[in-house]
Amino acid sequence: MGLALEKIKGIIYVAVGASSYGVLATFVKVANGEGAHTSVLTFSQFSIGVVVLTLLAFFNKRKPAAQPPQLVDKPIQTRLKLLLYGTSFGLTSTFYYLSIKYVPVSVGIILLMQTIWMSIILEAIRSPKSVGTIKVVGGIVVILGTLLATNIFATDASLNIRGVLLGLLAALSYTCSMYASNHIGRQMPSVERSRDLILGGLLAIILFWNFDIANYFEGWIFLKWGFFLSFFGTILPPLLFTRGIPLTGTALGGIISAVEIPISILFAYWVLQEPVGPIQWLGVLIILGSVVLVNLRLKGQHLHE
Repeated sequence: MGLALEKIKGIIYVAVGASSYGVLATFVKVANGEGAHTSVLTFSQFSIGVVVLTLLAFFNKRKPAAQPPQLVDKPIQTRLKLLLYGTSFGLTSTFYYLSIKYVPVSVGIILLMQTIWMSIILEAIRSPKSVGTIKVVGGIVVILGTLLATNIFATDASLNIRGVLLGLLAALSYTCSMYASNHIGRQMPSVERSRDLILGGLLAIILFWNFDIANYFEGWIFLKWGFFLSFFGTILPPLLFTRGIPLTGTALGGIISAVEIPISILFAYWVLQEPVGPIQWLGVLIILGSVVLVNLRLKGQHLHE
């Protein structure tokens, strides 16, 4: 019963974290339409995230009862690993935001969701016995549902190769982000892990964009969009992923992250007035149904072990 409850908690954490990503694409499109450059959007998002998480870590540290004493001191190697793997968070946002400049948002979401099968492959390489048939089938069904939910079959837009490649790079970075959330520095408090991961992401953004940040920087972008994107893109997701993915596993976490699709569709409908047809809702139901069935099956397996 305890294991089942912990898994449910992990599912909720990952689902909410992934849903927050679903909000981003629509509003990044809006910000781009207002003249905000991607370099400034990503820099604002991650710099504010680092500041907020640093403050949270500071106040969390002032509560002695919050963490066991042996977890306070951590090796420098662990922090360096978090910074290194944290670059994947920065690259995910960078590649994803660049991708939706060249392809429709629905296609960008599909490309980002390729992390589903990428995470299953990664887990299969690391621990072949941990990936059963149900996870593989679940991943495939979610991908099929994703194609319907994003209405890819109805779009007449020609795919831009640059956008496709950037989207696949975003998915690869996203997979690395979930791996880092699951395996690196698990003995550390969640807020401190998140801070170090996002700091690594900020360093990657600075290295990637360098002088473009200064050339395109405008105060209104930082104030208007930085705090919004930071909350949904760099504060909530790492905090929730570092708590949730260790409870679900990388492959299952990748499958659950598909809830980003219906959230993206709803926000595109509300904000951009993009039409949502019956085929798209059918895809959403397939995705959610697959996630429920996979988790019920896994729960049943645990009960019989």
